[in-house]
Amino acid sequence: MTSHVEHPAAGYRKIFETVEELNEPIPAKISGVIPSWLGGSLLRMGPGLFEVGDEPFYHLFDGQALMHKFDLKDGQVTYYRKFIRTDAYVRAMTENRIVITEFGTAAYPDPCKNIFSRFFTYFRGIEVTDNCVVNVYPIGEDFYAVTETNYITKVDPDSLETLKRVDLCKYLSVNGVTAHPHTDTDGTVYNIGNCFGKNMSLAYNIVKIPPAQNDNSDPLEKSQVVVQLPSSERLKPSYVHSFGMTDNYFVFVEQPVKINLLKFLSAWSVRGATYMDCFESNDSMGTWFHLATKDPADYLSSHKFRTSAFNLFHHINTYEDQGFIVVDLCTWKGHDFVYNYLYLANIREEWEEVKKAAMRAPQPEVRRYVLPLDIHREEQGKNLVSLPYTTATAVLHSDGTIWLEPEVLFSGPRQAFEFPQINYSLCRGQKYSFAYGLGLNHFIPDRIVKLNVQTKQTWVWQEEECYPSEPLFVPTPGATEEDDGVLLSIVVKPGTERPGFLLVLDAMTLTELARAEVNAIIPVTLHGMYKP
Repeated sequence: MTSHVEHPAAGYRKIFETVEELNEPIPAKISGVIPSWLGGSLLRMGPGLFEVGDEPFYHLFDGQALMHKFDLKDGQVTYYRKFIRTDAYVRAMTENRIVITEFGTAAYPDPCKNIFSRFFTYFRGIEVTDNCVVNVYPIGEDFYAVTETNYITKVDPDSLETLKRVDLCKYLSVNGVTAHPHTDTDGTVYNIGNCFGKNMSLAYNIVKIPPAQNDNSDPLEKSQVVVQLPSSERLKPSYVHSFGMTDNYFVFVEQPVKINLLKFLSAWSVRGATYMDCFESNDSMGTWFHLATKDPADYLSSHKFRTSAFNLFHHINTYEDQGFIVVDLCTWKGHDFVYNYLYLANIREEWEEVKKAAMRAPQPEVRRYVLPLDIHREEQGKNLVSLPYTTATAVLHSDGTIWLEPEVLFSGPRQAFEFPQINYSLCRGQKYSFAYGLGLNHFIPDRIVKLNVQTKQTWVWQEEECYPSEPLFVPTPGATEEDDGVLLSIVVKPGTERPGFLLVLDAMTLTELARAEVNAIIPVTLHGMYKP
């Protein structure tokens, strides 16, 4: 996948610019042939408003949540988008300024208020953002747009109307959950989040939300914490963006990127503080892997897995094989926080400056780690991994910890394989062959990549001055092959008559089957789903 493609025209800057929502769906011009069985909606979330009045948002994850939808029906395709009416958005529009502090942008008290009311605004307590910019997924019969706080937003996937804001703290002992839950075949949703308890105790809670209920009640009302995992530092939880799940186990990777809880609790009394100001790196802890059983749920405190420091955002897949748990991850080497490099000022720079900044950032790498389940009968200093198809190792130390070394599945200079997807319905928690991802070239998304995790072979789709998004895999009905299906990605090609399009690729070969072009620039999207 290593590429020397350059972007001197810096067309990528267009995907970080404000757009307007649409009053009604607009038709797309189709070239190629969309498979006749492909009928449904591609739903995507991302930032669409990058400034309010004359106040800019500073970080990639600050722009206000815009929901996108490509509808495929009877050989026709339409595109529609609408801003989610979160509190953050509605109040910003009402007051024509940034009212709620976002990930990397601070909100200030209204300058028109007198000094006393401004003073008291500082000490009103934490006002957590509900800007659900990251992902959208189903819970029961409903759909929710989400970020990583305790607020999720119920939306109508057909009209894109905002229905209601939900505070997860009313149902669960969590201070927020990830935007990457796992869903069992019966519709049960699992997720993980930090929990700040009594006496400043700190843990990671794995939560379970049951499938749609026969009595039409809200599954959230029957949600529960199923297992609690300890934090290695009392006042500094690790940042968690995703986790692994097999048929029988949960895998949580505790990384050295930390949230300083004392900073977090005091940040809202400090003028100009943001979430980003509360992150710090622990350069000595390395990275810990925690295991818990799924049913019955129980933390395996005797299994202490450790490895060198890396940043982690996305798990690719996790599965059990012959007494081992195989964990495939998109990693970034070291403890320096990757989000430090995703300020909009950095990624809107001229191409040569973008490349310079990326050279200072952690190096991306796709890695496979293998966790042995049986660790009691083995000798110290010996590699416990006996799977024949991997070079990953696990060595028991005298202190009872097991040191992990990975097998590298993909690595290229400043070339990341990120936003990974698999044939989820077939392969989640199972041994598999193929992962699909967005190729980041010095943080700029400029290709779609297929990776054979067994042979390390890669396939690439790329087109000059095109900027794709996370590719979603949709299996062919009745398919027996793992990669029999299509990939769907929203692509932006600035400067053309129809600069935004839905790309349909053959998932086996990464050849283009069709594209549906619209006369609209589409800003960067992060994650989403396909709704049949």
